[in-house]
Amino acid sequence: MIVGKLIGSIWATRKYDELDGMKLMRVEILDENKKGQQLICVDTISAGCGDRVLVTTGSAAYHFINKAFDKNAPVDAVIVGIIDEDVTL
Repeated sequence: MIVGKLIGSIWATRKYDELDGMKLMRVEILDENKKGQQLICVDTISAGCGDRVLVTTGSAAYHFINKAFDKNAPVDAVIVGIIDEDVTL
C-alpha cells in the first residue's frame, strides 16, 4: 500500500470502455523515499483533492477493480481508502 495525497483530477476525452464512469485522479506519493513522484489512480471511493489516501498498485489493483466492479480494465493503481488520521499503537 502507498500513502499519497490527491493533487488533481485527470480529464480524459477518451479512455478504455471498461473505465467509463470511473474517475481518474493524480496522487502525489508521500513516502520520503519517493517524495514528489506521482501516480494516476482510479478513484473508487469518491475522494477529493487534498485528501490523504491509501493506494494499492499492481496485480492487487487489477484484481480489486475486476472483482469489485466486474470490469476487465487495465488498471495499475486504485485508491482504496481515505486517511482520516494516523494512529500509533
